[in-house]
Amino acid sequence: MSLVEKRSVTIRGHRTSYSLEKPFYDDLVAISVTRNMTLATLVAEVDAQRPREANLSSALRLFVLEQAKLGAVRRTS
Repeated sequence: MSLVEKRSVTIRGHRTSYSLEKPFYDDLVAISVTRNMTLATLVAEVDAQRPREANLSSALRLFVLEQAKLGAVRRTS
């Protein structure tokens, strides 16, 4: 069993893929549920905001990390 799983998604009409470890994927799914949006929509948002030199998988990991940090700050405030 691989630690990283490759997944496909359609963003703005074209197919692309990203690779994430299960904990990152699970958190990404949870964030999309919390925001009441599809996973594809959330991935498209992250894709639209990422620097072009960053790959989508890295951008998704950093997004999940950022959301975790924001949640930790809210809990300690």
